[in-house]
Amino acid sequence: TSKTSLNADATSTDTTPQPAPTPRPSQGMAPDHKEPEDAIIHIAPKAMVRLRELVAASPESEIVLRMGVRNGGCSGLSYVMDFSNRDDVDDDDQVDEYEGEGVVCVVDAKSMLYLYGLELDYSDELIGGGFKFFNPNAEESCGCGSSFGV
Repeated sequence: TSKTSLNADATSTDTTPQPAPTPRPSQGMAPDHKEPEDAIIHIAPKAMVRLRELVAASPESEIVLRMGVRNGGCSGLSYVMDFSNRDDVDDDDQVDEYEGEGVVCVVDAKSMLYLYGLELDYSDELIGGGFKFFNPNAEESCGCGSSFGV
């Protein structure tokens, strides 16, 4: 007897069950913000709503998010996201400015190789909520979504 895959199509011979893809919190929502040309980080609608809340709560007129990767985590590399300021931006950093939103994303040159095209989303679920990373460059990622491998 043969098993069939949970996600098998008519041409597949793989019998290993595959997990369903993780649903994106902003799935089906249209962006209500203008994205920078050739953006490194794509901010999904729910993430932008949360970032606007953080800007409103900040004493500054903008927030600078430094995003990057470091060694470690379940899958080899971990995402890092911290608040920063304009004075800490280096010449070789890539900067995405979301004009009119008060949101600036900064990615260092080393991390850009891993983060180019990443979508930042936000989930307000009680368990497992927070910012979510959807990385097209990741060949594997852990269940918590905070680390990946290439």
